[in-house]
Amino acid sequence: MITSKNSIDINNYINNLPIDRQEPIIKLHDLILKNMPNGFEACISYGMLGYVVPFSIYPSGYHCNKTLPLPFMALASQKNFIAIYNMGMYANPNILNWFTNAYPLHSKAKLDMGKSCIRFKKIDQIPYNLIAQLCNKFTVQAWIDVYEKLYKPKK
Repeated sequence: MITSKNSIDINNYINNLPIDRQEPIIKLHDLILKNMPNGFEACISYGMLGYVVPFSIYPSGYHCNKTLPLPFMALASQKNFIAIYNMGMYANPNILNWFTNAYPLHSKAKLDMGKSCIRFKKIDQIPYNLIAQLCNKFTVQAWIDVYEKLYKPKK
């Protein structure tokens, strides 16, 4: 299970959501906390619920903004949908293919996604079990290895 940092900020984020969004965000947040491998940390990142590799494990931080820990996943309530951002799908075509092939088996809603963003406009059709499986696709070290290979600037 991942640790949670800044639980006051996380609770504040959730409590300030519209009432109809609070229950699915809480359910998704709890599901992510329960299913993410050890070492990831929950926090507020980029104004969303973030799931990151903390500085204690990866002191270099995120190359786009060294003051932030290395992001891996995020959860947000946007204007017209709930979004889950998963950098693992963006970085690994096998994970993306697995997810897109598995999605129709878990939800009747049409898959609506960008490069790392999965958008859920129909809150009652969020595939919670599939999201739980997605959380387990990368360990902290596996994510660091992929990140350093693909994204970290070469010296």
